[in-house]
Amino acid sequence: MNLASFAETSATFPWFFPLGAFLLGACVGSFLNVVIYRVPKDESIVTPGSHCGCGQPITFSDNIPILSWLALRGRARCCGRTFSVRYPFVELLTGLLFVACWLRFSPGGAFNPGIAAAGWLFLSCLIAATFIDLDHLIIPDVFTLGLGVVGVLVSFAVPALHGQYEGLFIVDSFRSGVASVMGLLVGSGLVLWIALLAEVILKKEAMGFGDVKFVGAIGAFCGWQGAVFSIFGGALVGTVWFAVAWTWEKISGKSSPVAPPAETPEGVPTALGFGAHVPFGPMLAIAAALYFLFLRSWVGAWFADLAVLF
Repeated sequence: MNLASFAETSATFPWFFPLGAFLLGACVGSFLNVVIYRVPKDESIVTPGSHCGCGQPITFSDNIPILSWLALRGRARCCGRTFSVRYPFVELLTGLLFVACWLRFSPGGAFNPGIAAAGWLFLSCLIAATFIDLDHLIIPDVFTLGLGVVGVLVSFAVPALHGQYEGLFIVDSFRSGVASVMGLLVGSGLVLWIALLAEVILKKEAMGFGDVKFVGAIGAFCGWQGAVFSIFGGALVGTVWFAVAWTWEKISGKSSPVAPPAETPEGVPTALGFGAHVPFGPMLAIAAALYFLFLRSWVGAWFADLAVLF
C-alpha cells in the first residue's frame, strides 16, 4: 500500500487502522502475559505453548485476547481453575496504548511506520517491566540494558523518534543517535546520583540498580528530557499511588488493590509505610508513557523556557 492509498483509506474509513492497531496490541498483550509470567522464572517464552496450570494446553479458541477470558468467565475449560483478571487487563491496556500511539503518530493519516513501530516496542516493554516489577520487585536486564541498546539502535534507524526531520538521512540519523545516547547517560547517571545520595541520608539502599538502568533505557527512546521527566513524574505518580494505597489500607484494613504487598529485603511482607520496599519501575513506566505519547512537546517547551532563564 503506497502513501496515497493509505491516506485515502484512512480518510474513507477512519476507524480501520485504529481498529487494526487495537487488535495488534491485544495480541501483543497476550504475548506479554507469557513474558511477564515466564521471564522472571528464566523459562522460554516460545516453548511450550500456552497451557493451563494443570498442564493441559490451551486451544486457539480459548486463547483469543480478551474475548476468551470473558466467554469462559475467567475459568479454565479443562479444570475450572480461575484465571486472573490481569490477563485481559494487560491485553486491553496494550491494545489501547497501541491505538494511542497510532493516533499520536499518524495525524491526518500521515503515518510514520518507523516511529509507530518504535513506540509499540517501547510501550510493550514498559508494560512487561511494570508487571514484573510489581510481582517480583525486579526489572530483568532485557528490559533495562537490552531495551537501552535497542533504543539507541532504533534511534539511528528512525531519526524521527527524536524529532530529526531535516531531510538528509545520515545527518538526521547521527543527531538522533547522539540524542539517544545522551538520554541514556543522563537518565541513568542522574538516577544513580539520586540513589547514592538517598542511601547516604537513609543509611540503607533506597533504590534498586534496576531502576537506574531502566531510566537509561527510557532516555534512549525519549531523550534526556524524557528521562528527567520520568524521574520526577514517576515520583509524583508514586506519591499519588502511595497515598491512595495507604488511605485504602487505613480505611478498609485490607491490602491495597492499587499497590503490591511491600516486602523487606528478606522478603517478609510488611504494611505500607515509610521505609517500605515498593517498586518504582511502574511509576517510571507510567511517566515515560505519558511523556512519549502526550507530553513531549510540552516538556520540551518547558525545558527551552528554563534554558532561556539561565
